[in-house]
Amino acid sequence: MKNIMFIAPPAAGKGTQAEIIVNKYKIPHISTGDILRKISKEDTEIGNYIYETMASGGLVKDEITYKLIEERLSQDDCKNGFIIDGFPRNYEQAIKYDEILEKLKLDLGYVFVLDVSEKVLEKRITGRRICEDCNAVYNINEDDKKPRIDAICDICGGKLYQRKDDNIDSFQTRYQTYLEKISKIIDHYENRNVIYHIDGNQKILDISRQIDEILNKDGK
Repeated sequence: MKNIMFIAPPAAGKGTQAEIIVNKYKIPHISTGDILRKISKEDTEIGNYIYETMASGGLVKDEITYKLIEERLSQDDCKNGFIIDGFPRNYEQAIKYDEILEKLKLDLGYVFVLDVSEKVLEKRITGRRICEDCNAVYNINEDDKKPRIDAICDICGGKLYQRKDDNIDSFQTRYQTYLEKISKIIDHYENRNVIYHIDGNQKILDISRQIDEILNKDGK
């Protein structure tokens, strides 16, 4: 199994697809968003900085992200492959990521781009609710993803909450930033022949099958 990168706008479903691959291929899922959100809960200078930055739809300083990524990729469980998502977010980060991989003697692997329409993304992100106990994800804007009881997790009965950055203003900021930065990253990886475009407007299992076919076709 090679290393896998997901490039996608906010709420495109990269986390869901990463989880499916992790369960099937038993490789770690490295989400910069999860790492940053975890640190943002800490009552420290860096924790408060990350919390305020993410809540406003901004991006955390590159130097902090680079350090966190390199530390995580250097761990033993990444030697047989891993999934990274939420990074890189711009061309400069892509170049730095190449340097980090080279330093750690790791392969770039596959780069999957999830293409999703803006309207679908807006519906997903404003309706997303997460269980504070088991982290199960629901969406009140989609009938097949709503909890049976409003604001209560179907799985464990925990309380559902909305992330601070799951609002229209924050989404628009993040989405426009994504559009402005992503084209150069995609061109960078297109030139290396590692890009695979996936229609992210499809159902979860259809997206998963398409990704799996690519991985299996290469015999990984």
